[in-house]
Amino acid sequence: MRHMSSLRVAHTADLDPATLASARALLYEVFADDMTAHDWEHALGGMHAIVFEDGELVGHASVVQRRLIHRGRALRTGYVEGVVVREQSRRRGHAGAMMDALERVIRGAYELGALGASDMAAGFYAARGWERWRGTTYALTPSGVERTPDEDDSVFVLMGSAPLDLGGELTCDWRDGDVW
Repeated sequence: MRHMSSLRVAHTADLDPATLASARALLYEVFADDMTAHDWEHALGGMHAIVFEDGELVGHASVVQRRLIHRGRALRTGYVEGVVVREQSRRRGHAGAMMDALERVIRGAYELGALGASDMAAGFYAARGWERWRGTTYALTPSGVERTPDEDDSVFVLMGSAPLDLGGELTCDWRDGDVW
């Protein structure tokens, strides 16, 4: 069966409440117990790439601005959030199309891209040219800089204009919920 699909790229402010509600529902459906209200909040305020198949929203990804600190510099970073494709719509190029759109935004507007990848998705990002951060990770918290060792193997970066030492230290800005 051939499916008609379309990709839309839009800022959070330009998405209607029904589309945002559908995207949020899709994330909760696919990620189930791993999805939180904070995770959804992290995906808002930037550019969304959404895929519709036969009129139904089947894919979502977004890129939001964050600051990552590396070598004493606060880097303007396009941070990818909420990448998901409904199970029955996978293996049709939707995730690649969404990431193509977001990577274009990252390359045009940010010094680098970054994301936290699950073990299952790590190969997908690596095949697209994202590089695993080999150094140590930290978070700038209300009580100071704190080490985030559980995130060391899950952070990936997309090189941009900022010179990076992939074996160095990388610190993310503070946010509620999962900091990476």
